[in-house]
Amino acid sequence: MALTIEEVEHVARLARLNLPAEEKNMYAQQLSSILDFFTILNRLPTDGVEPLAHVLPLFNVMRADETGPSLPRDEAMANAPLAEDGQFKVPKIV
Repeated sequence: MALTIEEVEHVARLARLNLPAEEKNMYAQQLSSILDFFTILNRLPTDGVEPLAHVLPLFNVMRADETGPSLPRDEAMANAPLAEDGQFKVPKIV
């Protein structure tokens, strides 16, 4: 499928590109070869092939949450710069 210079100019105009004449010829050849590859790919039998979002199966790599022992409140609050009623106190941000 050969692209014409007019089609390349149209695509360049859509992309807001200003191409010199020698680049238009080069892009016409390159884009035509890319479209030829798509023509070859369209001939492949894809009946029964499920579309993929990822090539490999995805799974969660996070471990399951498990309860465990924690620090006593007094020990956790020992290094807090500000604490009030057993809670961390932070500056008000508006």
